[in-house]
Amino acid sequence: MKKTAYQLDMTTGALLPKMLRFALPLMASSLLQLLFNAADIAVVGKFAGDNSLAAVGSTASLINLMTNLFLGLSIGANVLSAKYTGAGDQSRTSKVVHTSITVSLISGLFLTVVGIMFAPQILVLMKSPDSVINLASLYLRVYFLGMPAMMLYNFGSSLLRSKGDTKRPLYYLSAAGLLNVMLNLLFVIVFHMDVAGVALATILSQYLSAAMIFRCLMKENDAFRLVLRRLGIDRPTLWMLIKIGVPAGFQGVVFSLSNVVIQSSINTLGDTMIAGSSAAANIEGFVWVSMNCFHQAALTFTSQNIGAGKYSRINKIFICSQLCAITAGLLFGNLAVFFGPTLLSIYSNTEPSIAAGMVRLGIICRIYFLCGMMDAIVGSIRGMGYGVTPTIVSMLGACGLRILWIATIFRLPQYHTPEALFFSYPVSWTITFLAHLLCFLIMRRKFPKQDMTAQTAL
Repeated sequence: MKKTAYQLDMTTGALLPKMLRFALPLMASSLLQLLFNAADIAVVGKFAGDNSLAAVGSTASLINLMTNLFLGLSIGANVLSAKYTGAGDQSRTSKVVHTSITVSLISGLFLTVVGIMFAPQILVLMKSPDSVINLASLYLRVYFLGMPAMMLYNFGSSLLRSKGDTKRPLYYLSAAGLLNVMLNLLFVIVFHMDVAGVALATILSQYLSAAMIFRCLMKENDAFRLVLRRLGIDRPTLWMLIKIGVPAGFQGVVFSLSNVVIQSSINTLGDTMIAGSSAAANIEGFVWVSMNCFHQAALTFTSQNIGAGKYSRINKIFICSQLCAITAGLLFGNLAVFFGPTLLSIYSNTEPSIAAGMVRLGIICRIYFLCGMMDAIVGSIRGMGYGVTPTIVSMLGACGLRILWIATIFRLPQYHTPEALFFSYPVSWTITFLAHLLCFLIMRRKFPKQDMTAQTAL
């Protein structure tokens, strides 16, 4: 397969420089996305009022819940296209590209219809306050008009990542994010469009990023070139996308549900702890994305090397991605704690809320690298083509253990404290990582130790 200027050969040479070349633009993309989202919240909170801020904020978990399952399919697209790229199989790579883009458009249209039709009913089921439900419904109905673009961008960027191209998605996201911020200011401050303006700014920026990804794929000169007349569903390819992607998406759904349970427990600790924990969670997000890019690296590098028959590199990729995730977690996690009071003061001006936020940061961020290890090993396992097993382990470990902790230990009067609640995170990360490690060692034995030719590997 002909190499392009943005393509990264993950099957030869030193791993660390190439993994950093892959991961750092991806990290920058994720950090930019968080900053742009924070700008959205800041604009609506500053210029539209508390009700509008609450309306936008109350929809985040619902949006994640409805999109995670479909976004999981983009992980399947990444794994398959990376595998076939490593093998140099242009025909199968092309089928993955055209099937994935078709699936992205269909899933986006489906989410648009469901979101517009059932947004008010779902918000009622979520017991959204009467004071915000009308604004939240309006926001969701406008926001879900952008679902086709959101899905197209995520699937397209996942395909580009599979051949090592993390730079162009960063460029496109940067342009779309700047447009989003400017339109937010225009629609909310100048035109007084309130939550509808925030949602409209978001979807217009999403369509810009989707258009750039679409144009990029149409102009590729290799197997990733998108040809409109070839759009359609290849059934064997779709089945493999589902086999790998649906478990990953379902895991995201379950994580969203478990976070709702944890937030409900935080809500029993008073308004000060709710405010402090929410602010700390936002800061944690920046640390998490710095580690999660190595989950993506482990997934893509493993897939491409298996496709190329370079089985001797599987263990090396595992070790390299683990060390990178640990380093990022230790560095950024402890920086978050060190600068915690200053960072938390951006979100709150009250000393009790800042102190409450520091309780969470001190417990979670100091050892956040454990979460990075857990996520990175999942990337290695999924990169080997196993989708169901890491999902089950993560559900039982990272989700089930936390819910069990809340139902037992946290209910004891002496342990009904913020410290006891937040300590459930490192415990679940450690146990889940060890379970994943056992699975990795078992699954690794199913692959040869010695390298093979790409065609023999397939």
